Amino acid sequence: MRRLAITMLTASVGLGLFSSSRAVAQDDPAPTPETTATAQSPVDVLEVSGLLDAIVADEIEQAIDRAAADGSQALILQMNSRQALISRDRMAELARSVRDSEIPVAIWVGPSGARAYGLPGQLLAVAAVSGMAPGSRIGDFGVPLQIDGVSLEVGDDPDLLEKSTVGAEEARQLGALKIDINDRTVPVMRNMVFALDGVTYNGRTLDTVNQVTNASGAVENQATAPRFYKLGLGDRLFHTVSSEPVAYLLFVIGLVLLIFEFYTAGVGVAGVVGVVCLVLACFGLTALPVRGWALALLIASLVALAVDVQVGIPRFWTGVGLLLFTVASIALYADGLRLGWFTLFVGVGGVALAFIVGMPSMVRTRFATPTIGREWMIGEFGTATAAISPEGVVRVREALWRARTNRATPIAAGDRVRVVAIDGVTLEVEPESGAARDYRERKPSS
Repeated sequence: MRRLAITMLTASVGLGLFSSSRAVAQDDPAPTPETTATAQSPVDVLEVSGLLDAIVADEIEQAIDRAAADGSQALILQMNSRQALISRDRMAELARSVRDSEIPVAIWVGPSGARAYGLPGQLLAVAAVSGMAPGSRIGDFGVPLQIDGVSLEVGDDPDLLEKSTVGAEEARQLGALKIDINDRTVPVMRNMVFALDGVTYNGRTLDTVNQVTNASGAVENQATAPRFYKLGLGDRLFHTVSSEPVAYLLFVIGLVLLIFEFYTAGVGVAGVVGVVCLVLACFGLTALPVRGWALALLIASLVALAVDVQVGIPRFWTGVGLLLFTVASIALYADGLRLGWFTLFVGVGGVALAFIVGMPSMVRTRFATPTIGREWMIGEFGTATAAISPEGVVRVREALWRARTNRATPIAAGDRVRVVAIDGVTLEVEPESGAARDYRERKPSS
């Protein structure tokens, strides 16, 4: 577990060293604000993925202002979001910013498999141009947002999209997409840039297609190269921890590492990493819809699991803790959010492995070290909790320990035993009376 903690810390440092604060797809300098929208003016692209939280909402508004100031022809939001974590009023403000932008804001639901559900999907109603990749879906918008007293409705059948989802072809038939191209879908970003060509917005016609001469001398159309933007490093970190699986796993890992550090001598890397994980997890859980009783039950389950760690052998409280932990994990999130089966398997399986195998072994090893020692146990009496022939478990001073005895003198369950030696983390015991003696210790017969 210490190696895991060190690995996590190293990975965090590596992320900071090799990630830039803002990712741009090209090295060309941005146009000055005085640059007019021509075929050479770029098209900005902002990736909107995961839950739409306050960080993403602020970044969209900043991207709109940045694109207008840099002389970009348009801004494309590459959307893959299933739900929003911000209020309806804040979402309405964001939709108003998209609608009233100086430059056209387009939305591309892609790549394949992307989703635009709930409040994020309602931004399609105010986008200047919208398209979908094959295999993507939109819908389940819920109650329409209100902007200046007008409801945001998508397509010719808004009632259908409020409660169900549709694919790209059906969305086109319903009039939910604002795009004028021959192809029925927009498979890649290049096609989306092509679709912006000829769009008139605020009295200005976009020109996103350049005519170039290829090696054979033929003239062909080429889309203006887009500039891709992402969240900055800090914003990306806090946006990531606001997702359901990451916040859950960070919270569990943080508590487990603190329990691990509690049963070890001194405070080390595991404790520091545990605190960092808990801080990040608390930020994410604050943004997510969490059931308070489930969160309290999650903490109580780990406390119950920690009870048996002290004795070094899983017992009653281990089973109770695992049961409570599983229930709390399944019921942790509300408002339609839930953990996937893979995340549940990792969380429950990891905790079970840590408290059934890892923690007890760590505690027994700790008390077997020369620094702390167990020499005081030699000569102590105990009771066999199960038959020892030649190995089993004994109870010494209300603690359970693995034990071994001479094959010639098996010990029955409930018999009194005496500790005669310690071999690593195993006690060597003998019956209180009638123990077999080594042949080298026997007196020769006369």
